[in-house]
Amino acid sequence: MPIFPRLIRNFLTIGVFTLLAGTVLAQPTGKAAKGRSRYTFAQKDAVSPYVKNVTKNTDEEQDVDGSFTRIGYRSYTDILTEIEALRKLKDWADTTYQRRVAAIPPGGALLVTIHRQGPKNADLSNLTLTVTDKDGKEVLAQTLAPGAGRFFGRDLYQAQRALPFPKMEAQELNVSIRDAKLYQTFDYILTLPAAQ
Repeated sequence: MPIFPRLIRNFLTIGVFTLLAGTVLAQPTGKAAKGRSRYTFAQKDAVSPYVKNVTKNTDEEQDVDGSFTRIGYRSYTDILTEIEALRKLKDWADTTYQRRVAAIPPGGALLVTIHRQGPKNADLSNLTLTVTDKDGKEVLAQTLAPGAGRFFGRDLYQAQRALPFPKMEAQELNVSIRDAKLYQTFDYILTLPAAQ
């Protein structure tokens, strides 16, 4: 058998094995490879009455792998009620009150909170938020702006971001937050209240 075709075949074999080995090494390992465990039925969130957790995202899970992601929703009415209460407490001038009311997003605000191990892992730019309706139509898609977290306790760091939400009719929306660094996706159901 001539040496040239054998040499080409050996190079191709080595190239294929190298490519396969690189693919295997690039795959996430541990809990990230399996993904987050999911509830059989979506669980109501303890903090936000409009949110239900689809993926298991508890303090116990945080103790295991150091990753905790929570969303909360505040409607326009909720934010306005808070501003009116603060106006009474702080004796704001009319201009301050009007400026605060004008800054309220018409659809309310979505609050994203994460806890991560180490300050570099608490960077919000690792997160991509996608909101879809029941038909699968994308309502909102956003990669969060960079922002470092602050020390939360033990080796955990917390970062938060409030995102303005578009004004919509009362409905259920699916919210998915993908963490590019952890290779994990956190899923939620957001129930928008009727406009008041």
